[in-house]
Amino acid sequence: MSERDETTAPDQPTPDAAAPNRSRWRREYSPEEVEAAKQQWRDMRPWESPMPRADKVLLGCLVGALVLGLATLPIRPFLLASHPTLLAAVTGSSSAIGAGSAFARIGQADLWLVIVAGIVGKAKFDWLWWWGGRRWGAKGVKLFVPTDRAQRFVERVRSWPMWAMFLLVVAAALPGVPSVLVYLLAGLAGLSLVGFLVASILGAGLMTGLVAGLGYTLGQSAVDVVLLIDRYALWITLSIAVLIAFQAGRAQNKKQRAAAKG
Repeated sequence: MSERDETTAPDQPTPDAAAPNRSRWRREYSPEEVEAAKQQWRDMRPWESPMPRADKVLLGCLVGALVLGLATLPIRPFLLASHPTLLAAVTGSSSAIGAGSAFARIGQADLWLVIVAGIVGKAKFDWLWWWGGRRWGAKGVKLFVPTDRAQRFVERVRSWPMWAMFLLVVAAALPGVPSVLVYLLAGLAGLSLVGFLVASILGAGLMTGLVAGLGYTLGQSAVDVVLLIDRYALWITLSIAVLIAFQAGRAQNKKQRAAAKG
């Protein structure tokens, strides 16, 4: 009796066997969890659904302003020595204002133009945050400044007189003051657009004048520092890029580890 040779195909995992391997690092969310996350987002967003056109325009402008600020980071060291007035108008950077006024001291720029550019650069997008506070109220503050301290401050500011809010907007131009929160609260509290613009421009003017005065007083010494920065601008830009990439990679690794533990 002869035996028939039988060839067998190599073992292959069935779809059911391969599924655990594919989902090992991916957590499966239940329908209840998905619905809870959606409801949390509905409660947090300050606009209605569907989003009105005005809210789309406002949100798009805010995102565009943030993107512009991030996009100019790599080229700022280069523009600081070659076009500080332009850089001041685009970014409102205090270093650009100081550099431009230092160049004005040695006759290579117009001081009045540097000051105007600095005021425009510092105040040009402030009204967008005021608009956000006016349209979205307390929910807008919670979306952009989601801290318990900010929420407690919202309740207090509702009873403030308008002159106090006006002064707070002026002071928002100072270093260390959470200007975004102040501008949102100004809109929430009912400060008029004209009053807000006057306060914002006044604060930007005071800060710009202070920085420009220091740069103009230092003169050639400040110019030498700016030229030194320009010499190493490429390395400064690469360092910024490496730092951003490192922070992004570390945040991604934390998310992956948290997902693996979950």
